[in-house]
Amino acid sequence: MRRAAIEGRPSHERTSARRAYDGTPTHDGMPVAARNGRPLSTEISPGRAEQRYPDAMTAAARTDSAAEDRPGNRTRAGNVPALERATGRPWHEWLRIFEAAGASGLGHAGIVGVARAAMPAELQNPDWWAQGAAIAYEQHAGLRVPGQSSSGGFRVGASRTLPLDRDAAIEAWDDAHGDRAEHLGHAAGEPRRSRTDKRSFLRFDLDGAGRVEVAATPKGEKTSLAVSHDGLADGERIEEWRAHWKSLLAEL
Repeated sequence: MRRAAIEGRPSHERTSARRAYDGTPTHDGMPVAARNGRPLSTEISPGRAEQRYPDAMTAAARTDSAAEDRPGNRTRAGNVPALERATGRPWHEWLRIFEAAGASGLGHAGIVGVARAAMPAELQNPDWWAQGAAIAYEQHAGLRVPGQSSSGGFRVGASRTLPLDRDAAIEAWDDAHGDRAEHLGHAAGEPRRSRTDKRSFLRFDLDGAGRVEVAATPKGEKTSLAVSHDGLADGERIEEWRAHWKSLLAEL
């Protein structure tokens, strides 16, 4: 009943009402997408969405459920609830935007462009959310499976918050695991350290199993230490790798 009441309001009131209904916007569940790829273009401003994708925006305003009735993979990605909360737009409206724009034939960059154009003007980090929306649609449409990157390879990650500064967190990882000769049967290359103004890194290659980045990001007085494993040939061992990285983080 409450959802129906929200849908009946004018569009500017629906956004506020949905946020109150769905809770505080959060980044929980969203993938880390743009970090290892090329910077996204921000030439499409949210205010120009109707000019750039008029059919998509018109379709989103319709209340029919045709998009829900069409056949397809219908995978509901894990990041969808967070996307709905942050944007104030339910998933079925996002589907209408993507499908009206012909997103299934646009490729990843084109899908990101459609999502970016439809992001609310007041939303923080709209490029990041656009990446997440594009990945959710690609999973829904069967264009990629969970864990698959836009290049066709697979990635997996894990993270933990530590009561250390960022450099000490990297040092803790290196002390505990830097001398490991292999991970799940794949020889580990020489670790390489680097740092920027905001984060500290340790990276190494795995023979036949891609690349690993350990990134330490300040989080108040603590540090978020995240392991990102990219370049897996298939998704068959994703959960095995996830458990492996979680266990190593737990040892710190």
